[in-house]
Amino acid sequence: MDSGKFWRRRLRSPISLALLFCVVAAQCASAQPAGDAQAGLATLEAFLDGVQSLTADFKQQIWSADQQLQQTETGTLSLKRPNRFRWTYVEPTQLIVVADGSQLSIYDVELEQVTVAPFDSVGASPAMLLSGDRNVREQFEVVDTYPADGLSWVKLQPLGGGSDFTSILIGFDGTAPRRLELVDGLNGVTRIELDNLDVNPELADDVFKLEVPAGVNVLGEG
Repeated sequence: MDSGKFWRRRLRSPISLALLFCVVAAQCASAQPAGDAQAGLATLEAFLDGVQSLTADFKQQIWSADQQLQQTETGTLSLKRPNRFRWTYVEPTQLIVVADGSQLSIYDVELEQVTVAPFDSVGASPAMLLSGDRNVREQFEVVDTYPADGLSWVKLQPLGGGSDFTSILIGFDGTAPRRLELVDGLNGVTRIELDNLDVNPELADDVFKLEVPAGVNVLGEG
């Protein structure tokens, strides 16, 4: 699955789960999680409270259920809560995904085409998990936490329907997210590693506006 398909599939999702750091669902889990899940909830709360913006380089890999590497992509990202993000895929394809809080724009450089959709059409994605507002926690349940590879891992499961993923793992270094692993219904895994993180930088709102070059076709709502 290339990055274009990854994002466009979310435009076809019927409703947003609204995304990267989320905590246990308040409306569906009246009791607090116990043991390891409670520790994971605390880790996510620390992220939500402490990280309002972030920039990083990323490497995204798609693995099949039998652990065969399907694709590797690299790029940069900028996130600003609430609900603003910019993912720029550089290699091997050029794709820019921008959300300004009201709409999502996907610019396929090779196709010279921009697809625009309302922000609430975005499905559960790494960008939304990282940049969503605190209501994002009402869409996920924390089910486990454990240390591995020098990180504190938190495992989440989406509540209700509409998600492309059956579980999401987030590896934290303190309050900073370093790795994500998203497992789909066929046990395929999308792994995203973040490097060169800058936590809470000053980011102008213009960062989350897509300037469409002349001659580029725009589809959808503008």
